[in-house]
Amino acid sequence: MESWTIEREGVCRTGVALIALAVMLAAAGCSSEQPKPMPQPTPDQVRSHGDRTFDKLKQEEQERAAQPSAPR
Repeated sequence: MESWTIEREGVCRTGVALIALAVMLAAAGCSSEQPKPMPQPTPDQVRSHGDRTFDKLKQEEQERAAQPSAPR
């Protein structure tokens, strides 16, 4: 009977240690800094990106028009 009591105490201590560890990890996770949002692009950056994309599209269309059409 004595060994059962000792074994039960060990299981209780392990359970308490696991619960304490979980509480500490949760507290550490909640206290961490929130990530900063990405900076928004300026209107000039958006315009420049749009212009480059439009130029690429025009170039692709010109190349496609210069190629002979494939027979069907």
